[in-house]
Amino acid sequence: MTDTLSIALCQIAPQVGDIDGNIARILKARAEAAANGADLAVFCELVVSGYPPEDLVQKPSYQRHCMEAVEQLAAATGDGGPAMIVGSPWKEGDALYNSVFLLADGEIAARRDKVRLPNYGVFDEPRRFTPGAGYPDPTEFKGVKLGLMICEDMWLLGAAEHLAGKGAALFIVPHGSPFRKTALEERTMAARARVASTDRPLIFLNQLAGQDEVLFEGASFVMDSAGVVQYRAPQFEESVAITRWKKDVAGWACVEGPEAKWVGAEEMIYRAVTMAVHDYVTKNRFKGVVIGLSGGIDSALTAAIAVDALGADAVHCVMMPSRYTSTESLEDAQACAKALGVTYRSIGIEPGVEAFDKMLAPAFDNLAKDVTEENIQSRLRGVLLMALSNKFGDMVLTTGNKSEMSVGYATLYGDMNGGFNPLKDLYKLEVFALSRWRNAHHTPELKGPEGEVIPERIITKPPSAELREDQKDEDSLPPYDVLDPILEMLVEKEMAVKDIVAAGYEEKTVRRIEHLLYVAEYKRRQAPPGPKVASVNFGRDRRYPITNGWRDR
Repeated sequence: MTDTLSIALCQIAPQVGDIDGNIARILKARAEAAANGADLAVFCELVVSGYPPEDLVQKPSYQRHCMEAVEQLAAATGDGGPAMIVGSPWKEGDALYNSVFLLADGEIAARRDKVRLPNYGVFDEPRRFTPGAGYPDPTEFKGVKLGLMICEDMWLLGAAEHLAGKGAALFIVPHGSPFRKTALEERTMAARARVASTDRPLIFLNQLAGQDEVLFEGASFVMDSAGVVQYRAPQFEESVAITRWKKDVAGWACVEGPEAKWVGAEEMIYRAVTMAVHDYVTKNRFKGVVIGLSGGIDSALTAAIAVDALGADAVHCVMMPSRYTSTESLEDAQACAKALGVTYRSIGIEPGVEAFDKMLAPAFDNLAKDVTEENIQSRLRGVLLMALSNKFGDMVLTTGNKSEMSVGYATLYGDMNGGFNPLKDLYKLEVFALSRWRNAHHTPELKGPEGEVIPERIITKPPSAELREDQKDEDSLPPYDVLDPILEMLVEKEMAVKDIVAAGYEEKTVRRIEHLLYVAEYKRRQAPPGPKVASVNFGRDRRYPITNGWRDR
């Protein structure tokens, strides 16, 4: 038995469906690990297929391709280089497993199947996979008993304790753990619980990728047997990091590893959303993006995120003024575009508004103007953006925030048009905070310019849709410092109305917001995807019925 091991944490970015590309990514990382003297290269959960593969994994041809890929990767280890731990779907009889493999000496040396299949939030693995038959035994490598667990098996009592009882010296846990604001703390707490009950060190190896609404930020780590995070791989970056392990009388310990600094608060959220935009746009093969730049804070922050994700050359902004657009909005939109260095054009919608007024006059028969005419303006803007998208091949980014999407303060087929919404899981108060953060900070990963990229007046002026004279958001909604906390209690915390009222909010306001939240469900079902940031997002996490007669009375 060896008393030293070099284990490479291969935090790479697989792509769902791109099995051949994932093979190439795995082998490239393995080569880097080999050059740095690794004995073993560890990869994330379902790295071969990409995660989450959703119902794609139910196609027999896809299953076969994944299994062939594992065999191909196993054969590659016959060169005398590092062994590998990789994750892949595996079909056996009628059962499909979420499995992890030890590949060594040209062969599949061991397979372990995931036992606990999560069925909450963004996860619905029981729909697709069969649970493993009982907790796995340790997997031997170079005479060392490794405790292999897959993601959820670490989070719950059972698998780690079984492995330790069978002599596992250390745990290796491939993960597909999605980003959320609270993820770092939750992961370390779960790992610490397993370490505390077993007195074994642990490797947490996470995926890195934006996959539709779900984002994986990496942040892999090594935790010692006392529950202390010793070494950290970076967030939002690919990394092949070597960890050096030694055995002494007290057991195995990691004595060398990556020392990346993790960030939190606004910087963490901003980088997460930026990565999500980059991956969604580029993986779906769009040349760039087009954004309706209104002079308001939502579109300005969206443009800044897009530039930081894709570069200014790939971002095209359009001001679409109407008779209600203020001079300040015209000036602010142009100033924002100039600060970001993006292409900018102005296309007025008044000719279209007049045409629709004329077309609809017989049907409306001199009825008073109302929200109908406001929505026509928004829908004209949506038509213009989609026309530019079709003509030039750029994806439309929508700009609605979570506050607006919660209460339906958005227009179907208008400002909700688009392929992706970077702000979908960010409340309005968070939009303000991120805008201020971006003006004051810059990091090397961001492709946009340093300094103030969102003019101060955009941040400080009262938000307005500018669809009628002197319109302000607060004409239709409570102030955001009231609205957002109530929404968070209703959406993320699922609190009862009486408990929210007990927290100090007016009952009439709470009941009105609850009602708006429910009746806007049909709009949200038709909204574009956006990156998950909070513990509960619309779509993947919160799945309420559209037809819903229930209210909390």
